Amino acid sequence: MAGQALTGKVALVTGAGKRIGRSIALQLARDGAAVVVNYLRSRAEAEGVAREISANPGGKAHLICADVTRREAVQGMMAEVEREFGRLDILVNNAGVFAAMPVEKLTEEHWDQMMDTNLKAHLLTVQAALPMLRRAAPGRVINITSLGGLIPWPASTHYCVSKAGAIMLVKCLARALAPDVLVNGIAPGTVQFPGEAPDEVFVRRAPLKRTGTGEDIAQAVAYLATADFVTGQVIAVDGGRSLA
Repeated sequence: MAGQALTGKVALVTGAGKRIGRSIALQLARDGAAVVVNYLRSRAEAEGVAREISANPGGKAHLICADVTRREAVQGMMAEVEREFGRLDILVNNAGVFAAMPVEKLTEEHWDQMMDTNLKAHLLTVQAALPMLRRAAPGRVINITSLGGLIPWPASTHYCVSKAGAIMLVKCLARALAPDVLVNGIAPGTVQFPGEAPDEVFVRRAPLKRTGTGEDIAQAVAYLATADFVTGQVIAVDGGRSLA
């Protein structure tokens, strides 16, 4: 990937303060994009990401606090992007939640929170960003889904269902918005960060015999941010775990 492949582009990454979102935001900035760093509760972490981007020559970051599960908040965020930059080329829907819960103990509140954050938010952000994305011709949407949308995990049924829905949403949006907007997804396997205990079960089952890193996911996002002939695809970045 060329170091400045995204020069002149504007990218918005939801949930960009921590973990995978942070890695994605930093990668897109390294590739030359101005990055809108969205967060909800992780203000200090998001400010750190913005500072790191801005510390590099030519780096530009803009912070926006917005709850991506609320239509009004999402519309306000996109209006701010329009005022600040006048364009949006790349939308990365990364914000998400995970929880384990036995099926018999799932409540409506558990279910609704998971669907709102992992699925509904993807639709809301795309709808609100669509005018800018269409002007980018082609705009790009990259939705972070999960291996859990491909492989059933009974201990996290509501999570798996939300991510499976997100995968189908990628495919439906790709058909609906072509050719002006390219829509793709990334399905990460287990991704671990410094200080976390290794997931030994995943390592045993994955052909590449390791867990992923934030950079592994960010590199896949960077590819989709520049690919011109790919839409409706969900790339499993999982060390081959989905094959086992």
